[in-house]
Amino acid sequence: MPGGDISDLDKNRALVAWLRYQLRHAEQRVRDLEHAEQAERRRKQRARAEQLWKIQPRRSAETALLHRGGCGLYMSRAFIDREAAVNALAEPGIAPCDVCAPETGLTGP
Repeated sequence: MPGGDISDLDKNRALVAWLRYQLRHAEQRVRDLEHAEQAERRRKQRARAEQLWKIQPRRSAETALLHRGGCGLYMSRAFIDREAAVNALAEPGIAPCDVCAPETGLTGP
């Protein structure tokens, strides 16, 4: 290094180190954004499910149950809308779930 100048090799090594640093941070940002996007998608799915209902079929002597779409006691992807849920509760063989209380979302206008 004549005269205290930095060699081309040292400059390029420094550039490579800086680019690796930038790449690590860009990759972390992408992971953070992907995680946030997945969380938002799950939040929207839960919000949509809370606007719907589902019916747990009768098992042997048990009564069929009406659940809110987001109730975890009965897993189903077969949802029904508000009108069908109101009609289901009017049926003698269908009762509301004691845990999620789906009838509270069916009262009123």
